[in-house]
Amino acid sequence: MNKNLMDMIKKHEGFRSKPYICTAGKMTIGYGRNIEDIGISEQEATFLIKNDINRSIIELEFIFSDFNTFSENRQNALIDMIFNLGSNRFNSFKKMIKAINKNDWNEASIQAENSKWHNQVKNRALTIERLLKHG
Repeated sequence: MNKNLMDMIKKHEGFRSKPYICTAGKMTIGYGRNIEDIGISEQEATFLIKNDINRSIIELEFIFSDFNTFSENRQNALIDMIFNLGSNRFNSFKKMIKAINKNDWNEASIQAENSKWHNQVKNRALTIERLLKHG
């Protein structure tokens, strides 16, 4: 594949970071990727999840100044949770965040358990709550 070809297609397609409906009526993203018919490969999905995990870590380091001192299990639990919820919804767990900042992992687990999110994701929540509580 040559650079001229890629540049030409990029110019013709234009870039959109969010899904849109193209002129053929198909859900599309990026530089004209028809995600409705083509989708994405597992390799592309792995690239995306790595980027999303890295973004989640950066967000958690901003929320918790001592995030890097948490046990690996607790870091993983929080990364999984913010990955699932997104930063805005994660930040609405004010009592849980406050408990973590006090190093009260039992209370943090209880606050996660007493949330609407807990009922929505069930087994995922149970795993995360256990990791928070027991590190």
